[in-house]
Amino acid sequence: MRLHEVVKSSPLVPQDDPTLLFTNAGMVQFKGVFLGIESRPYRRAASCQKCMRAGGKHSDLENVGHTARHHTFFEMLGNFSFGDYFKKEAISLAWELLTERFKLPKERLYATVYEEDDEAERIWKDETGIEHSRIVRLGAKDNFWQMADTGPCGPCSEILIDQGESVGCGSKECAPGCDCDRFLELWNLVFMQYNRDEKGNLTPLPHPSIDTGMGLERITAVLQGKLNNFDTDLFEPIIREISTLSGIKYGSSPDTDASIRVIADHIRATTFLLSEGIVPSNEGRGYVLRRIIRRASRHARLLNLHEPCLYKMVTPVIDSMGDLYPEITDEQERTQKLLRIEEESFTRTIELGMNILDDVIAKIKEQGETVIPGKEVFKLHDTYGFPLDLARDIAMDAGLRIDEEGFQRKMEMQRKRARAVWNAEERTLTSVYSEIVKETGETEFTGYNALKTEATIKALIKEGRSVEELAEGEEGEIILDRTPFYAESGGQVGDTGIMDTEEAHVWVLDTKKPVHGLHVHRVEIKRGKVKKGERVTCSVDEEKRRATMRNHTATHLLHKALRIVLGEHVRQAGSWVTPERLRFDFTHFYALQKDEIKKIEDTVNEKILGNLPVRTDVMSVEEAMKTGAVALFDEKYGETVRVVSVGDFSRELCGGTHCRATGEIGLFVIVSEGSVASGVRRIEALTGSEALEYFRQKAYELDSIKELLKTETPLQKTEKLLSALKALEKEVQKLRTGTSSDAIAEALKGAKELNGVKVIKTRKDGLNPKELRLLADNLRDRIQSGIIIASSAIDSQAAIVCMVTKDLKDRYNAGDIVKRLSALAGGKGGGRPDIAQGGTKEVEKLDSVLDKVYDIIKANQGKG
Repeated sequence: MRLHEVVKSSPLVPQDDPTLLFTNAGMVQFKGVFLGIESRPYRRAASCQKCMRAGGKHSDLENVGHTARHHTFFEMLGNFSFGDYFKKEAISLAWELLTERFKLPKERLYATVYEEDDEAERIWKDETGIEHSRIVRLGAKDNFWQMADTGPCGPCSEILIDQGESVGCGSKECAPGCDCDRFLELWNLVFMQYNRDEKGNLTPLPHPSIDTGMGLERITAVLQGKLNNFDTDLFEPIIREISTLSGIKYGSSPDTDASIRVIADHIRATTFLLSEGIVPSNEGRGYVLRRIIRRASRHARLLNLHEPCLYKMVTPVIDSMGDLYPEITDEQERTQKLLRIEEESFTRTIELGMNILDDVIAKIKEQGETVIPGKEVFKLHDTYGFPLDLARDIAMDAGLRIDEEGFQRKMEMQRKRARAVWNAEERTLTSVYSEIVKETGETEFTGYNALKTEATIKALIKEGRSVEELAEGEEGEIILDRTPFYAESGGQVGDTGIMDTEEAHVWVLDTKKPVHGLHVHRVEIKRGKVKKGERVTCSVDEEKRRATMRNHTATHLLHKALRIVLGEHVRQAGSWVTPERLRFDFTHFYALQKDEIKKIEDTVNEKILGNLPVRTDVMSVEEAMKTGAVALFDEKYGETVRVVSVGDFSRELCGGTHCRATGEIGLFVIVSEGSVASGVRRIEALTGSEALEYFRQKAYELDSIKELLKTETPLQKTEKLLSALKALEKEVQKLRTGTSSDAIAEALKGAKELNGVKVIKTRKDGLNPKELRLLADNLRDRIQSGIIIASSAIDSQAAIVCMVTKDLKDRYNAGDIVKRLSALAGGKGGGRPDIAQGGTKEVEKLDSVLDKVYDIIKANQGKG
């Protein structure tokens, strides 16, 4: 490896980097090293990094399946130098690998260089012997790389391979730099040699570095003589499974091939994202995952796979990639369960979307229009993931078309918003914090062993800018050389407390860690002023810290207890630890039963009563994993880690603060359990004095109920009262729905016959939906054969119920009738052929709509 440290792939979810949705290049895990705010024990590295380009600024999602080389998930090979070798060695190593190890023909290879980079052009010519005609100078757009608007940057050199004229665009001007696939980029060598300031000025870096990236899928296709990445053995097992399930052979037609490629790509992305604890949701990374799954599910339907099937395709992904990435093997059962749940959810979503689209179409037709506004289809697409092509087909069947230009405008607006968000966040990494940590070095944290520390003020910040002092009444931020204040991380809230100098008294309101190694204290100056360079005495709020420690240690006990009671599939999906309470998110597919919650509480409290010792050991990541310590995907671990052991019961990698023994927790109680996402549950719990206060409040409430009911057995008394209340409600319901009154006779008297079918329509205001259905039931029982439309207005809303007797279901459809009536009233409705219901808030339209009942029923004849 030419003295390169082989570094394991980092997770797809970047740690300590708010600028990215996903890891999208091999250099991401080394970004802190390139920025000079993090160090590694090596200066040369090589990696095979799992990457995602979907969502945010970097997204290839819409291109997947329609090109030979775009993917959402891919693997990037790379070698890196952190101030060690530079251009000459990087170019020589790349050329040697491609031509001598991979045996690629030199005469088909090209090298591009930045138009002003004479040095790179000379190295290519002198060190590789490549013909000068195949060294191409290109502009900054193609051959100058920068991490952000400011910071490290430099020219780059790309190695291309000529795949032949038959692959290209056919233009006579086709040459390196053309967007077609003829001159295919294999490897990008980035020469990080400058720093760009806010004015755009470039200054040479003291230690130039190298960052290279080569897509595994592309080089595999070239080495195997394939023009399409999907035709390689990387995808063959997955494509074979898709063909087996669908009965459609890959290569049968361009349309089915595109769908097969989409599914093959997306199932890899889905498997890896789910294995890292990301779950489908409507925001952030979860939203991107949901879009990927639903796009794959849509293409599965195009292959006539209408039942959930994607979860079955996880197996070939794991079979082919599980050896290199064991995390996907470990999470296979959970991944398949979550994926099946999401597929089933999407099926229901498709049905719901079709109902909503039907309502839109009905309104468009009522208005005499022929075009469905793009914003309506975008709303369906954005909210429910409803595919445009399916909406287009339904619109065509209804004799309408979609304003696709309007739809695309909305899509582009959404993309711009996403890019703006990520671009804004991208600037944070090169903000004032990064400059400070470069100047002052990392903050020494003393808070594991002490709650009081003497320190020196290294920097002061007010409103995002460095200042020399903060005066009385001002709020700002203080950076110290050392601190006992724990900075928010790992789900634990930051410490609060006070700082004192000879002249000043300062409240510490919060402590954050915006960049690696830097503790930032948000403060309010209550008296005097503080200056840069002053000595300060720091005191953590001991009561709050100890309460936080109790809750944090309790989360470790809870995590283990959940795995014991519910199963080994449980894993942490998030947590939030404060002095007041703890919140713990975990992977599980069903709501917890009362007996399960009791077992979990009993297990945790048993370990608290056992007063187990809590020990922290510092060791390498490799040593920690050998001890069986649990690691979390969304945490960033350095070369050494802290392993927190609670007796022999629990062992986790954790940088938080903890009790010395479990007895300090005192008491543990779960106060809530519920769902936060598909396949993810959340427990909220209390410990110590907060748990004691919780039980006191419950006891007070129970005593108050006893006093109110005048009984020592409130449960039995309440059951009797509820039973009596239900009996009275039934009596009231009989009176209101006219079970034995003139209401039935009056409705029957107004019955009308249409083509031999008895039709009854009635309006009786003041009935809730349940009572309205009961009234319709009574009418249906009386007439035995016919159609009933019952309506009622209550609380500024109108409800409509339609029932069609069984003998008429083949001729009339209650769902269609209600849907039409509700739409005319400005509302929504639908249901089964024999019973349906709808409603509207436009109560004033109800009578005029009811006048059209007979016309609508006539039009509905034959649609049962």
